Amino acid sequence: MKYQWCYNPVTVLILLSFLHIARSEIFTALVHMEKLLRAERTVANDIRAFVTKERQRLDKLTSIADDYENHSIEALQDTEKHLSNPVNAFLLMKRFTTDWYKVKELIEQNSTSQDITAQLEKTESESFPEIEDLNGAAAALLRLQDTYDIPTTKIAGGNLSKVALSPEMTAEQCFELGRYAYLQKDWYHTLMWMQESLVQYENEPVKTISKHLILDHMAFATTMQGNVHHAYSLTNEFLTLTPNHQRALSNKKYYEKMINEENEKNPRRRGDDGDLPAIKNERPTDSYKSSEEFINYEQLCRGVTTVKQKYLSKLKCYYAHNNHPLLLIQPMKAEDVHFKPWLVIYHDILSDEEIKNFKTTASPRLQRSGVFKLDKDNDNTGNGKGGGQVAAFRTSQGAWLTSEENEITESVNHRVAALTGLNLETAEDLQVVNYGIGGHYEPHYDFARKEEKTAFRDELGNRIATMLFYMSDVETGGATVFVNLGLRIFPRKGTAVFWYNLLKSGEGDYTTRHAACPVLTGTKWVMNKWFHERGQEFKRPCGINENEYK
Repeated sequence: MKYQWCYNPVTVLILLSFLHIARSEIFTALVHMEKLLRAERTVANDIRAFVTKERQRLDKLTSIADDYENHSIEALQDTEKHLSNPVNAFLLMKRFTTDWYKVKELIEQNSTSQDITAQLEKTESESFPEIEDLNGAAAALLRLQDTYDIPTTKIAGGNLSKVALSPEMTAEQCFELGRYAYLQKDWYHTLMWMQESLVQYENEPVKTISKHLILDHMAFATTMQGNVHHAYSLTNEFLTLTPNHQRALSNKKYYEKMINEENEKNPRRRGDDGDLPAIKNERPTDSYKSSEEFINYEQLCRGVTTVKQKYLSKLKCYYAHNNHPLLLIQPMKAEDVHFKPWLVIYHDILSDEEIKNFKTTASPRLQRSGVFKLDKDNDNTGNGKGGGQVAAFRTSQGAWLTSEENEITESVNHRVAALTGLNLETAEDLQVVNYGIGGHYEPHYDFARKEEKTAFRDELGNRIATMLFYMSDVETGGATVFVNLGLRIFPRKGTAVFWYNLLKSGEGDYTTRHAACPVLTGTKWVMNKWFHERGQEFKRPCGINENEYK
């Protein structure tokens, strides 16, 4: 069966774990991961060239070793006779003086290694990831596991999703993922992945890691999750492998003390047959991750219905032209997906050629996407440069394209203005975004709330509306979800979704809180166009009612 490559976070994580580390934040954009794959091919060719030269050197050393061995065998048959010949004696002295220096130099001074080192250093400086990328890939994989509720066994077995198969993970690879969680003091994931590492260890014919390392990390994580009996059992097993390990011996005494105290308080906690109690491993949550909003967010990403949709019978598809000359001959295909707030999807709003141009133009400029930073020195928007702080709850890279970039950006901007009827003068430049491994953006508003007074410049005003373009299909995951509406929109190449962030009164519409679900498999490209209040006074005038939408 021919193996077909496709993006998969497990495969990427394994690839990163084997590379020397050089440059940061590759993991936040898949376009850079493609460059890493090309670099991998270059490295393969360089290594083959090195092996050829190295084989020549080793062949010469092998020949010298054979000569030494044959000479020794012959000479030892009659040492007196051999050494009695002054020529033989001289040659023997020479063999281990001047000749030996040459052999030693051949062994110790490997000139070919300098060539391969220089070649690899160049490739490393241009393409190789840093430890942050490996950590980012690990964090993304754990995030995907949580968001989509994927069993550890399924991931380790190479079945991350129905459309993407990955290599089966070894015990060592499972251990390294658990070790990342361990270093983050994430005992929940540590325990899961150490358990999986142990299963893989028992099943693999060629061991990839020492069992005592797995047991050591697993015992501690088990303790931190409140499983003292299990920790005691694991420590005993650990001590059968390393009986003089002082820390383990000390831990054993500590566990015995805790178990005895527990048995005194509750003597019937354990069964009569001595079976261990069920292991506890609850997912840790803070106040936000235990909130209704975050739970709804994850449920929506998984495809679960959280809110019963109203007005479904009134939603319709139609051709939109907004009475604009640009659209009268060729109107846009529109699909209403929600009322109050009004959300509409425009189909085939971008052509494949336009999408290719946006990706090609933006790719060299991609930088880690940020979020609002509320200080006077931060230029968040309006100049085509973006801004904001890098945040763990947003993993993507973006680039800004001005209207003057080329004819295509100018054409798309005019198209959007004609379709929405909004003024472009205070609108932000087009922002192209590429999501990386497990790329996501947790629930947020596009508009600035009242306390975020410095988010946008006064001459721009707040963000009145959003046009979100999808520039790729996503195999699995990556949906845009509106957590308060129970609405889920899957990316479809060439489409765009539009909504107003502000009510007609100018107040923020808090029902528009939305999020980008993590990309499970595939690649996700989007493009944002944000409109601001100033200049829209006659385009979208204030309403009579405070909560008026459209």
